[in-house]
Amino acid sequence: MTFSTLFFDLDDTLYPASCGLWRDIRARIGVYMRERLDIPAEQVEPLRRHYYETYGTALRGLEREYPVDKADFLAFVHDLPLDDYLAPDPGLRSVLSALPARKFIFTNADSAHAERVLRALGLEGCFEGVIDVLAVSPHCKPMPESIEIALRVAGNPDPRRCAILDDLPRTTRVARQAGIFSILVGEAAAEDGDADAVLRDWHSLPVLLARVEQELRA
Repeated sequence: MTFSTLFFDLDDTLYPASCGLWRDIRARIGVYMRERLDIPAEQVEPLRRHYYETYGTALRGLEREYPVDKADFLAFVHDLPLDDYLAPDPGLRSVLSALPARKFIFTNADSAHAERVLRALGLEGCFEGVIDVLAVSPHCKPMPESIEIALRVAGNPDPRRCAILDDLPRTTRVARQAGIFSILVGEAAAEDGDADAVLRDWHSLPVLLARVEQELRA
């Protein structure tokens, strides 16, 4: 059995967290909460963290309590000069282009941000589509419902022939529970049950997938 479909997270997965992009997106979420929703400054960070930990994203939590315009929120928090953070990654493009499986971006951002990031990384054309936070609304990763929707959007592939790559253990854990081979990307420490594999070097991905496929056929 071979993998038919691969789901890739976007932020802090296709590029290193050390570039600071997600840190500054997070800061703009705080600005939005203060300036657009009039949330007192001292409440912003605890509330943002609570929403993130409870609902998966700050947006999902804010939607429950405030009249948030999703399009306005997403445009505001992602309004950053990506070239200040990201540069084309020919090595990653080569790895992705060599993978025969169908490939999708699966992100808690919106497709507009995903497309800008892919352009900045030089990865245009590497993915069949983007499954964004609007596509899985009212859910988001790591909610199990978001995994189910992503599979439907991808054409209902057999979960056992799918793999997901994400930098957050809470996402890989839920996908693993749904029967998807889960790969934790980056430096996060994986606890028991969080993921099936850990990836710290993109050039190791083809070897990892080939090894798993061989084990599954055995």
